[in-house]
Order: sequence, then structure tokens, then C-alpha cells
Amino acid sequence: MAAGVWIRARAFLWDYLWISLYLVLLAVVTVFVIPDIQGLFQGSLAVAQLAGFLLVTVPVSLYFAVFDSKHFNGTFGKRKMAIQVIGRNGKAVGLMRSAVRTSLKFTPWELSHFLVYRLAGNGAESVSLILILVGASIYGLLFLYVLSVFLSKDKRALYDWLSGTKVIRKE
Repeated sequence: MAAGVWIRARAFLWDYLWISLYLVLLAVVTVFVIPDIQGLFQGSLAVAQLAGFLLVTVPVSLYFAVFDSKHFNGTFGKRKMAIQVIGRNGKAVGLMRSAVRTSLKFTPWELSHFLVYRLAGNGAESVSLILILVGASIYGLLFLYVLSVFLSKDKRALYDWLSGTKVIRKE
């Protein structure tokens, strides 16, 4: 049986506890242990975004990609809510398919980072058309992701459909 949007949201909230703990640990490390890391965010926008990508996006994405694969059968939240990501064959997905799914799932998140860095570096200047389009695409993708879970008969998000996966309740 397909897992609906609310059970998936609760699973993500459980996962977000781990993500939050990681972010707190990262903040402690960058403030007290290796404060030089902060310098990466004060220069070039490209360097700042790359540093953010490597310190936040990559570890969080790896968490989802690795734990949602057949090696662990679900992140902490998915296991807590008794749901699992499966492929077209009805079996747990491999690491590569899980990584593709995670990349698609977090595309709006990374686009929002891109937008925030550009807007912060923009100062008082007017916002360019490309930044407006990036912002619109972020909200558009998020809207399509959520709407697709509500409207599809098998409760699949657009990123699940594109990656050939779905989230089911374990029996």
C-alpha cells in the first residue's frame, strides 16, 4: 500500500531531528573548533555556495541516499513510520537509484541555497530576471512535488515518478 503525504511528512520530521543535530554539531565545530571555516562564507559567492554544498547538502543527501537504499531499508524516520522506498520491481532500491531520487528530491533545496547566496550578494541592486525565474522554479517544483503525491493514484511524488521509485507502507 502506498504511503500518503502525511505519513511521509512525519517520517521527514523524524529525519529532520537527525539533520538538526548534525547542523548544531556543524555550527559548534565552525564556531569553536575550526573557526577558519567561517572565512569560506565571507568571500566569493561561488566559494561560499560550494562550502555550503559540501558541508550541508552533501552530508544530508548522503544520509537519505544511503539509508533509503536496500542496504538500510529506510532512514530513521521511514523506519519509525514503517515506510520504505521501493523500485519498479517492488524491491528495495539500490544505492544509485536512491541517489538519483535524493538528488531530484533536494533540487529545490539546493536551488534555494543558490538563490539566497545570490540575493545576499546582490545588496540593494534590483533582482535580475534569472533570480526571479530561479525563485519561481523553486516554488513551482515544491508545489508539483506535493501536489503529485495528493493527485496520483499511487501517492507518488514527481521525483519518485522520475526516479522509478515509490514509497510504501511496510506490512
